[in-house]
Amino acid sequence: MQAILTYFSENPLEIAGTILSLIYIYLSVNEKIALWIFGFLSAVCYAVVFFQSKVYAALTLQLYYALISIYGFWNWKFGKNENADNQLIIQKTKPKQWIVYATMAILIFFAYFFVLKYFTNSNIPFGDSFATALCVVATFMLAGKLLENWLIFIVADSFAVWLYIYQGLYITSCLFAVYAIMGIFGYFRWKKSMVNL
Repeated sequence: MQAILTYFSENPLEIAGTILSLIYIYLSVNEKIALWIFGFLSAVCYAVVFFQSKVYAALTLQLYYALISIYGFWNWKFGKNENADNQLIIQKTKPKQWIVYATMAILIFFAYFFVLKYFTNSNIPFGDSFATALCVVATFMLAGKLLENWLIFIVADSFAVWLYIYQGLYITSCLFAVYAIMGIFGYFRWKKSMVNL
């Protein structure tokens, strides 16, 4: 018990980021626009955590999350693809979009991997780059309310669990396990919401 209390006291930003992230994922699954506010706040906390842990791709991912949270809030609030309640509606990802997103993920992966491998002291360049590339694409899809964002998040979050265990970020690895499980719920909830439109 003392070890747990010590961990909590020594890692306040990781704890705060985790709590904010849990609120974020809950709001995401339930299509609440406030998700972007909590996403922004958790990104700020985790940017510091990942910098201190030398998980550099994940650090830049948090900076991206902060920016995409602003865009996501704006798009969900003012996007053109709205229903009668003036809300952006969920859509399926079109084949052409899949090609664009797959290309984005590959390019992001190789860019990160090259930088991490040759210009940083990262000890996990492949894993860090892989998880980051998928999360960048999935978050962009979430901002556009594309249903399949959840499928990409499930893969990325499941992989990230092992990545963060390896880095000794145990609370964060638990958070990503919850993310992966909530991704399953999110996918089916959003799919059901599409049917009811």
